[in-house]
Amino acid sequence: MDEDLDDGDKVTITIEDGITNPDDKGTYDVAVSTSSEDEEVADVSIKSSSSSSSSSKKDYSVSLSSKQAGAETSVKLGKISLKGSDELETNEYITVIFPDEDMLPSKIDASDVKLNGYSVKTVNVKDDEVEIKVPSSVSGDNFITLEFSKSAGIENPSAGSKYTYKVKYDGVTYESEQFEITGSSSSTSTSTNSFTVNLSDPSAGARSSYTFDADFGSKQLKADEDIVLEFPSADMVPGILSASDFTLNGKTAKRVSAAGNKVYITAPSNFSASSEVKVVVSFSAWITNPKTAGSYTLKATAAGKTLESKAFTIGGSVVNPTPTQPQTPATTPAPSNTVNNSTATIALTSTAVGKPTGINVAIKGLGVGLVKQRDFIELVFPAGYKVPAYIAPANVTVNGVAANYVAVRGQNVLVYPSQDIPAATAANISINAAANIVNPAVKNTYSISVYTSEEKGLLFARAVGVGMPAPAQPAPQPTTQPTTQPQQPAVTVPTNAALFKVNTANFTLHGKTYPLQVAPYIANGNTTMVPAQFFKEALALTTQWNNSTVAIISGTKVMKFTVGSNKAKVGTQEITLPAAVALKNGMPMIPVRTVTDNLGYKVGWDAKTSSVFVYK
Repeated sequence: MDEDLDDGDKVTITIEDGITNPDDKGTYDVAVSTSSEDEEVADVSIKSSSSSSSSSKKDYSVSLSSKQAGAETSVKLGKISLKGSDELETNEYITVIFPDEDMLPSKIDASDVKLNGYSVKTVNVKDDEVEIKVPSSVSGDNFITLEFSKSAGIENPSAGSKYTYKVKYDGVTYESEQFEITGSSSSTSTSTNSFTVNLSDPSAGARSSYTFDADFGSKQLKADEDIVLEFPSADMVPGILSASDFTLNGKTAKRVSAAGNKVYITAPSNFSASSEVKVVVSFSAWITNPKTAGSYTLKATAAGKTLESKAFTIGGSVVNPTPTQPQTPATTPAPSNTVNNSTATIALTSTAVGKPTGINVAIKGLGVGLVKQRDFIELVFPAGYKVPAYIAPANVTVNGVAANYVAVRGQNVLVYPSQDIPAATAANISINAAANIVNPAVKNTYSISVYTSEEKGLLFARAVGVGMPAPAQPAPQPTTQPTTQPQQPAVTVPTNAALFKVNTANFTLHGKTYPLQVAPYIANGNTTMVPAQFFKEALALTTQWNNSTVAIISGTKVMKFTVGSNKAKVGTQEITLPAAVALKNGMPMIPVRTVTDNLGYKVGWDAKTSSVFVYK
């Protein structure tokens, strides 16, 4: 006791929980004593179990048609003997609590559930609970046996834990025996329902469309939710993705983002919830196949369920090509003659330390020809060089013609020519200074390497001096292709657009430059992060932030971010970010496309100034 008590004082002792009533009704003795007095006995009456809630473990068995993690299974619970004089009554409810809410589909048909051998009246699913209405055919039964057929869409939880079911009726909870699940212990189940991937071009390193039909069984993709595609490698995914290049069941995606080898596709607001999803990634999305021939798979995840495709072959014959996309013949035979690139050159247009430079690469001859729009020449810059996350094709030419596409992978620049380049033909690649490749900050000699997608190993490498006089430029080689490829038109930047550059701590608006506390930068290889300050000062959005949270408000729409998290909220909806919010010098850094896509802004690239511009 925490206080002194005198003779005659009234004492009330309350035990909040931990005491369980006897299973049977009746009168029981409860003895009370103190350290100074003998015990006294009081009578306590326990009523019928129907008027009090009791719990009893191992009341009944669990039978499953499959114990594999993530597999669809039938479930049988019982026989459960009801406590005391309890009997089933018509239109009363039985509640089944499942071990994990991810096991349940969004709805279960009443025909897929039987109670004591009879079909039930109604079935309602909410979170981890299933509510079952008792039919008149079992009224008066003093037991419960529940059967869920496999077609109900129930899936086993992950392996590695012991599970139980709970059944509630008339205030009493009946808990099952424990059961175990075998297989993968991943919290996200991977189904064996594989799907077939169709490619417009299965050649190694080729640009290709990707099309497949995935059936997620009991799980449904809903409007404004993400389906996540996991490609074999991150270098297959370009630095910029457009929602217009992705469709789900024929509807254009609401938005698309990438993180490493994963592409997040958000279903549009008018998308009808469906477990069967046809995904089309168009040829213009610039997804490229793995560089090495072999067998690969693709994973798709929706509503917490992951499917893995059947293996598809890269480097083999075309698999169900897209009819509207013409096929380009492969040109990858072994070269008949060895090409001598001993006199090939690489030259910088500027050797100034820490300054942007152009690069001229003169390849004397290719051992294997390159096919336009499919094959590429790869330049590898050493550590110290700053290579931007995006280089506009207009800033790069191959034999005098603007490149069809330019991809950036860290220190590697992949140039896709707009014309075929036959074997044993010279190729001159020119990257102008507007591409914003920046020389190292330390005076030294650096080696730049050249590869192609069609030849094994290094083509050649050349040393370039930074901080010393530029070497003589190589004489231009004659081009074997006419320059009939039209140059890309200049981009018109709207007058109300706000412009910024990666790794530059300012932005431009209406011709004036304003400082940013932290420079924008690239995260996860292709996600542009900007300071929260940008949305307030450049876009005039109501923006509040501290070291932990950020809120961005546009009209009635509110976006909330948490520092260190890759989750955010748009209104009440939770979304996944392509990169986690980071705190830099006291300023939260936010993925710019997440904000612009959700608040109706547009993003463009101004090659003339090497700037990203945002406008509405």
